[in-house]
Amino acid sequence: MSKFISTVLTAAALGLVFVLPAWSGEEEGKAADLLKDAKITIDQAIKTALEKVSGMPVEAELAKKHGKTVWEVEIVGAGGMVTEVHIDAGSGQVIDTEKKDEHKGMKGKK
Repeated sequence: MSKFISTVLTAAALGLVFVLPAWSGEEEGKAADLLKDAKITIDQAIKTALEKVSGMPVEAELAKKHGKTVWEVEIVGAGGMVTEVHIDAGSGQVIDTEKKDEHKGMKGKK
């Protein structure tokens, strides 16, 4: 299982590396600011999210939420339910989780 998680984390990190250069102009500046604020890596964020919610990580991205830079990690759990875990990119602490409803967007926060 540990090798599997390592492979998933590496794939997610490579995905971020390949996505960031595609941004241009204003988006590039925002991405640089978000990366500057992030003290924890995408690998650490995914690991933290998996400690909170079990399942398969399918997406991880930096965003500005809750007045701070956060990692948003989406995890697909049993039964296909998607949960988004928000992790403070500076401290590595879990801020909250949100279950996604395919038909109505976000379902609820914890």
